Amino acid sequence: MGMSDIYLDKVVINIGIGPEESGAEGAKALIKKLSGHEAAPTFSKKRDPELKLRKGQVIGAMATLRGADAESMLKRALDANGNLIRSSSISNNSLSFGVKEYIYFSGVKYDPKIGILGMNINAAFTRKGRRIELRRRASSKMGKKHRIIGKEAILSYLNKYNVKIEE
Repeated sequence: MGMSDIYLDKVVINIGIGPEESGAEGAKALIKKLSGHEAAPTFSKKRDPELKLRKGQVIGAMATLRGADAESMLKRALDANGNLIRSSSISNNSLSFGVKEYIYFSGVKYDPKIGILGMNINAAFTRKGRRIELRRRASSKMGKKHRIIGKEAILSYLNKYNVKIEE
């Protein structure tokens, strides 16, 4: 793997449930079921009376996966989406898409305790040398051309999953 090759840095699974806090446990259980990782709650940042939200209220669950777990989750999520991605889902350094219902994942059956939930999947990509910027001691800047990963590079990475791009 050369310095210009990109790799999957992390995959973030996010399930939003809205103001009804009863669905938070179901969302956490679903993330645990799909990824094998514990989910963290997400909280509202602002008060919004129209949406019946108060600041600090639990409005969803999320989990961050790295390494082999991230790779396998991305593959399963792409399969659940029919290996079809919109071109607008790809931006610099990331790929974001939604899965409408968790029953689209292979091997997962409907659970009445969880209900029907969809999720957002965000995959972040990076190159070797990113740690140079992030480390505490002797950190240094990474060049802009090396830091920014364009659509073409992400598309070439996704070729191993046989992903089709929809315009």
